[in-house]
Amino acid sequence: MKHKILLLLTLCSFQASIAQSETSLIEKTLQNYMEGSSYNKLEMLESAFAENATLYLTSKGEFKLFTPKEYVAFFKNREFGKFNGRYAEVLAIEVAKDIATAKVEISIPERKLLYIDLFLLKKTEEGWKIISKTATKIDNN
Repeated sequence: MKHKILLLLTLCSFQASIAQSETSLIEKTLQNYMEGSSYNKLEMLESAFAENATLYLTSKGEFKLFTPKEYVAFFKNREFGKFNGRYAEVLAIEVAKDIATAKVEISIPERKLLYIDLFLLKKTEEGWKIISKTATKIDNN
């Protein structure tokens, strides 16, 4: 009986360490997104996305679909490596085998803006990639 309990505990801790390492890899992808978008590092930002990712965003009052290249272009006329006022924090990550969800808060205090970004991620041959993103602006009333 002791051996069965020990085996079960070993398996559980092994599974927990696998999930923890996957979470760390997902955090690295999200870090590429956050640093790339906060410091106008276009290649870093684009590297966080799968090539065929879908981004559902509201732009100029309209709900639109963007590609990663179109999204990255929002940052192209800004100085590379210079902080643009976007602060980002990962709020949550949930992993299920080779897919994950993540929630990130983006704040731009200078402009009194706060956004919540939601991501779907997929583990690919190149690592964890964002396959879909949406965002909403939080009103500061």
